[in-house]
Amino acid sequence: MTPAHFALSSTFMLGLTGLAFHRTHLLSALLCLEGMMLSLFIALSLWAMQLSVTSFSPSPMFLLAFSACEASAGLGLLVATARTHGTDRLQSLNLLQC
Repeated sequence: MTPAHFALSSTFMLGLTGLAFHRTHLLSALLCLEGMMLSLFIALSLWAMQLSVTSFSPSPMFLLAFSACEASAGLGLLVATARTHGTDRLQSLNLLQC
């Protein structure tokens, strides 16, 4: 395993463990998701450069565009829950209430 592959896989796994174990605030969960998406973007970019295939080169840009859409939707949900519930703690959210 090359150092670049190790760094990208460890970055992804750190984001995944942060998402799994530190779910106290919605903002921390969104930051972990964003870190995972950025590590996937860098991995796809490096893979496209290593293969030197021009047909595969737009896929990291599509991933980055979807990541930006995911981040904006997450921040919109964060603002909405902070306005309605007064906090972004995930334990205070009850999905059974309207």
